[in-house]
Amino acid sequence: MFHYLKLVAWLACAIYSTIPAFWLMIHPFADRWRTSRRSPYLFLIPLWLAMWAIAALATRPWTHVAFYQTNWSWIPAVFLFATGLVLYAKSGNKFTAKQLGGLPELHSRNPDQRLVTDGIRAHVRHPVYLAHLCEMLAWSIGTSLAVCWALTMFAMLTGAIMIRMEDAELEKRFGNPYRLYRKSVPAVLPGIHAARQL
Repeated sequence: MFHYLKLVAWLACAIYSTIPAFWLMIHPFADRWRTSRRSPYLFLIPLWLAMWAIAALATRPWTHVAFYQTNWSWIPAVFLFATGLVLYAKSGNKFTAKQLGGLPELHSRNPDQRLVTDGIRAHVRHPVYLAHLCEMLAWSIGTSLAVCWALTMFAMLTGAIMIRMEDAELEKRFGNPYRLYRKSVPAVLPGIHAARQL
């Protein structure tokens, strides 16, 4: 049973760890994607799937290495899983599936060109990324797999870069309202002053 759980944890973290890289293909090139006649997803989705395979293959040799052996680690893990699920649910409130999927970044004529700053986004600008982090930390703490921890650290580093780029793209798209929002609401961690943004 625990063998399969660790297998799922490794694969989940391998996939989650590529999410910032996926968005790094979008935000720096948003203007270019918007002028493309073909759907950018025809290129982006296959490339993202390839990233999953590369992440899994690159980390496979270390899937047996664990930092500790205890079932107690699943107590905080369950709390983090639940927190992540709540954040996902709250993130979808007043935010369409098209917005969550990045269509406003990729298509200038998309009708969802609006800045959402209420609900969960009144406390954290990027709640979906916080939810991703909670899920990865849950798998890492629960299984104690070194590979999960390494993939989580990788996602945090690339995520910090990606958030800066996303903020720049949003500021370009929404102007002063987004600048004011960015100054008053932290990027990922609620309660962290805006001066310490990612």
